[in-house]
Amino acid sequence: MCASFIVAAHIEQNLSIRKTAAIFSVSKSSVQKLVKQQKIEGNLEPKPRGKPRYSHLNNSTASLREIVAAHPDATLLELCELFGQNTGNWVGRTAMCNALQKLGLNRQKNSEK
Repeated sequence: MCASFIVAAHIEQNLSIRKTAAIFSVSKSSVQKLVKQQKIEGNLEPKPRGKPRYSHLNNSTASLREIVAAHPDATLLELCELFGQNTGNWVGRTAMCNALQKLGLNRQKNSEK
């Protein structure tokens, strides 16, 4: 059932939380959570799932470009170590690879014949 109908029934028709839950066949705690969310946030939009992901590489594109320019043949592990030494923030290979891809810095070696 739509959350807005549940909250509207509770507030506009002045129904108790238990009676509202029984009418819509949901749990009492669900009605309580919806009413609380409507009062506090002013909306009934679903909350984002999971924890927000944070990377030290998000705000340091300039230093990352400098490291890659200074060490063009460095591996991902070496770039992680250099980034950690320069900034004090240690990141993993996957995070480094994703950051390089976002910046458009290709890590493939150019083979000359």
